[in-house]
Amino acid sequence: MTDHHLAQFNVGRLREPLDAPSMAEFLALFEPVNVLADSAPGFVWRLTDGEGDDATTIRPYGDDVIINFSVWESRAALWDFVYRSAHLDVLRRRREWFLRMAEPYMVMWWVPAGSIPSVEEARERLDRVRRHGPGPEAFTFRESYDPAGVAV
Repeated sequence: MTDHHLAQFNVGRLREPLDAPSMAEFLALFEPVNVLADSAPGFVWRLTDGEGDDATTIRPYGDDVIINFSVWESRAALWDFVYRSAHLDVLRRRREWFLRMAEPYMVMWWVPAGSIPSVEEARERLDRVRRHGPGPEAFTFRESYDPAGVAV
């Protein structure tokens, strides 16, 4: 157990509204992927709308963008969930449901263990990566930092 956890936030611009028939399969995958995340080693927390099991109604970037926001015990735990679990099969199909984004759409940063960052903070961290590129306070898998701010 460390004194820091890893927050991750990503956004996706929808090809069509979530109630469009073309999005039905994507929506059907929400519950199994959320169950997988919730039971993954190192999972700490994920944003929900307070009424269900996902955050699809929380739209800080407008109606055509959905967000994903979670906290993990470590970078390795998040990596294993994203790239070494059944989540990868869904990730590989993202172009079916989301438009390609020219700007960064994902950010990570360290938080004190036990704290849950806000959506506003997540937006600020993503904006930081978009404006300045990855750094110790807002980074990506490709350019990561440890809790002390050292590049890894």
